[in-house]
Amino acid sequence: MKSFEIGVILPGVGEQRTRGLDLREAARHAEDAGLDGVWHGDHLAIGAPTLDASIALATAAAVTSRIRIGASVFVPAIRPLAWVAKQVASLQHVSGGRLVLGVGSGGGPGQWAAAGVAYGRRGRRTDTALELLPELLAGKETRLPDEPGQPPVTLSPAAAMPPVWVGNASEAAIRRAARLGEGWFPSLISPLEVAEGRARLAELAGQAGRPVPVVAIGCAAALGGGPDVPSRAQVASGISAGYGRPLEDVLPIPLTGHPEEAAGRLNDYRAAGASHAVVGISGGDWRRQVDLLAEVRTLLHG
Repeated sequence: MKSFEIGVILPGVGEQRTRGLDLREAARHAEDAGLDGVWHGDHLAIGAPTLDASIALATAAAVTSRIRIGASVFVPAIRPLAWVAKQVASLQHVSGGRLVLGVGSGGGPGQWAAAGVAYGRRGRRTDTALELLPELLAGKETRLPDEPGQPPVTLSPAAAMPPVWVGNASEAAIRRAARLGEGWFPSLISPLEVAEGRARLAELAGQAGRPVPVVAIGCAAALGGGPDVPSRAQVASGISAGYGRPLEDVLPIPLTGHPEEAAGRLNDYRAAGASHAVVGISGGDWRRQVDLLAEVRTLLHG
């Protein structure tokens, strides 16, 4: 049976405060429970309290030894490219090479304005970052396209280029993953959409003479039951409101119920071609939800 990895999004600042749970404890708990990765988003100015992704992931790396350290997703185009390379190389160094670099170009125009980067340039800047990061991380002398006339840059210490998983389910993201990534990382889509996207990914990767990237799905979960665990309909309503999608389209997507039910649902994604899931906790006690996800993982590996 094809393996299937499960990682979890680390709790946000609000959840940490509510539950008395800091990132160090959360990362250790996920590793001790047997999950495969801990992940953190990358946001600048979204009107809610958020931590810097590189600092949060470095914190998680410092207190763990086995588990993947993942960005879900890092936005390189919003930063100067030399800083991107320095942050990624530093995370590779402090994690002992455990970083997985989910990459996206999202966020609203306000976030890009706060960074002083033109929103309309995000796609081209993302491609440029993925094209140049391998040589920058290798410590090679690299000329940066946004600095005409300036001397080339050489960064040290060198680090291995981490696997890049390209986020989003769009055609542009699938093309980027086929050409520049080791993984395709769509979120909150159905198994049918995964299967269709993977077929397109395989087609494009073949045309580029590259291996077919792995498929990792981002999903939301509220497992078990209890007064603080939202229902499937409640989680789906939040997704519908947050992403502007019809409720009937997203209602089947959340992982809810007992671990056996969630394992069956993830097995549908595995049959569609996915080999990883990165799970955001949508309610309930974070530690308990991680323990239930570990049960789901055991069932999938049984």
